[in-house]
Amino acid sequence: MYADVAALEPTVTRSISPENFTGAPGGGARATEGTGAAAARDLGTGWKISPSVKIPAHETFDLAKISGAGRITHIWMTTHSDNWRTLLLRAWWDGASQPAIEVPVGDFFGQGWGRFAQLSSAMIATNPHGGFNSYWPMPFSRGARLSVENLSDEPVIVYYQITYEEGERAAGPGSGRLHAQWRRSNPLHEGGPHPILTGVQGHGQFVGTYLAWGVNSSGWWGEGELKMYLDGDRDHPTICGTGTEDYFGGAWNFDVPGQGYTTFTTPYLGMHQVLQPDGLYASQQRFGMYRWHVMDPIRFASEISVDIQALGWRRGGRYLPLHDDVASTALFYLDSPTSSRPRTPSIDELEIC
Repeated sequence: MYADVAALEPTVTRSISPENFTGAPGGGARATEGTGAAAARDLGTGWKISPSVKIPAHETFDLAKISGAGRITHIWMTTHSDNWRTLLLRAWWDGASQPAIEVPVGDFFGQGWGRFAQLSSAMIATNPHGGFNSYWPMPFSRGARLSVENLSDEPVIVYYQITYEEGERAAGPGSGRLHAQWRRSNPLHEGGPHPILTGVQGHGQFVGTYLAWGVNSSGWWGEGELKMYLDGDRDHPTICGTGTEDYFGGAWNFDVPGQGYTTFTTPYLGMHQVLQPDGLYASQQRFGMYRWHVMDPIRFASEISVDIQALGWRRGGRYLPLHDDVASTALFYLDSPTSSRPRTPSIDELEIC
């Protein structure tokens, strides 16, 4: 997944931002109007005239439109935390009519609860206070389009920079297209697991899960297993984990004796966020967890489905199916720019509650 930084490649680097909307060579710092024009009125062109964009309520803004072949290597963006669940990030590859990525901005960067938590991983880095960074490789052969839709009733300010390489070599022969899908069970129905992926068809590899998990009952909540159904599996999965905290690389309830829940953030997995009740309106515990299958991608030949159970304990040492609030972001590479996907969520379904 990583380029050899010493290798000289027949590609060129471009970058799109509000200071260069097209990424054209020599096209940066030319703006004469923008969100910084008033602040730069004494300085003129080249002095941070257009560092961000203002997106009206209920409108979509194209962050980038790229022609030809290439690969996005880095995305940086930031916006106020009030917008993290009301901005939908989308990406289309190779002229497809349907987006391969459709995820709330906050969830894509591991901040589904609208509250900052440091996330220091190889693929996603979220830094104080809401500096969102993605290093997921995003190859394409016939163009790319990235957008954000403002679902809220108020205009929002977004800062962003998208760095990419141009050229057939950058696209990489045999590379899949990155897909990201968001689903929420609020609450999860008893007897059924939360679907992370459902019936994705094609050849590819599953590379990541982020969960924003809200607990709706007392007691431990993470006994549930994550299951991956591959290439014809129906009643039983090929891959079955041993518990929620185990899948995310922890153990024994994430509980260091005497310290309680203990957060950790590592290159490929972590439980980086714990939100505790405040004794008033924030009445439930909330967690953020991620697992990037970069060193251990889950490869499938024809199809994949993934789900996770929510289980606690009841008396007599018996499992208790839970009715928790579970929102998942699933990432996978596929041999197609389109896939079966969930319907676009409404702002009410995205609401942090």
